[in-house]
Amino acid sequence: MANEIIITIDGTSSTGKSTLAKRIAKKLGYIYIDSGAMYRALTYYAISNNLISKDFIDKKALINDLSKLEIDFRKISLNDNLEIHLNGFPVESKIRSLKVSDLVSQLAAINEVRTHMVKIQHSLGKNKGVVMDGRDIGTVVFPNAELKFFLEASAKLRAERRFNELKITDKGVSYGEVFDNINLRDTQDMNRSNSPLKKAPDAVLINTENMNLEEVENEILNHISIALPNSL
Repeated sequence: MANEIIITIDGTSSTGKSTLAKRIAKKLGYIYIDSGAMYRALTYYAISNNLISKDFIDKKALINDLSKLEIDFRKISLNDNLEIHLNGFPVESKIRSLKVSDLVSQLAAINEVRTHMVKIQHSLGKNKGVVMDGRDIGTVVFPNAELKFFLEASAKLRAERRFNELKITDKGVSYGEVFDNINLRDTQDMNRSNSPLKKAPDAVLINTENMNLEEVENEILNHISIALPNSL
């Protein structure tokens, strides 16, 4: 469609970015791209190949491997959703662990990694009709996007949300570990020299602290209906 645009949804971890972006994309008939999953897939690769731990990262080996890795999104027949694949294999179920969460910001701070990922993200959004979420999508990846949103909430609430998700699949995880991880990732993401997490000047700020998922979705859809009157 000629009036398709790029919509970016940035924000701190566990503010509901991915869930909301997926739902918005479905309502618009757009492609949804989870940029965070791309960094998580690469982190999973680094962990699997002993290139990263809490106290160590083999930057040279990781950078050398970037050109050999294929990170893309493919439809799965079950529900027609796009899910992250690494070198042709689905890794969606492997990248949401606390272990990956603990290390992803460390890997995402590497300049060569971010440059490589941004190239992939540009190619995915070149035809527009995309909703992409992340931490630097509205500031770095698509600074000229037609609609930008930035989500925020307290670390306590975000940790509670994340803990409730994780405890289903990772029964050994504690709330304290999740809370510490949320704060660590905030610090790392906001203070990295390359593409730090921050609100784009023209982004709509939404504090999700006292809002449920439907309320946040409706607020985003209201802004979209103003920008694209015939889209919904």
